[in-house]
Amino acid sequence: MSFALLLAAADGAAPDPMKLNLWVAGTALVVFSIAFGILYVKVWPIITKGLDDRNDKILGEIKGAEDARAQAKEALAEYEQSLAKAREQAQQTIAEAKAEAQRLGDEMKASNERELAERMARAKADIESARKAAVADIHANASELAAAVASRILKREINSADQARLVAEALGELDGAGV
Repeated sequence: MSFALLLAAADGAAPDPMKLNLWVAGTALVVFSIAFGILYVKVWPIITKGLDDRNDKILGEIKGAEDARAQAKEALAEYEQSLAKAREQAQQTIAEAKAEAQRLGDEMKASNERELAERMARAKADIESARKAAVADIHANASELAAAVASRILKREINSADQARLVAEALGELDGAGV
């Protein structure tokens, strides 16, 4: 039982709940002030410190998340930049390979054309040499035949000096004739 009920019971009268009792109000005010003072001095700083710590922790986590987001964004930008560089380098490598292939193709074509021209020149030279050898052989055979015919006609033998002179004259006449 409360203190007010005990006092009312001692008076013998029933307490009126609507009646203002100064003694009860004063006591309640003193107890409330003491409790409020104790709470204000002892408990409120602990609650405030806890709330401030929690606020600092939340702000730190938000800042950490923002920093992580900024780092992720920076890493993404670096990745995209390195990817662009890799693509550019790949394109450059492909272009260099194409240019090298074109250059090698042009070199091979030029080399083949040179080789073909050299072979044709050698073939023409060989043909010209063979033609000259054949003409010289024909001239030699013709001069021998002419000498043999002439010796039969003359019924005498032509010595080698006469034969060489006749060959030279015949070759001169053949060359002059354009054979």
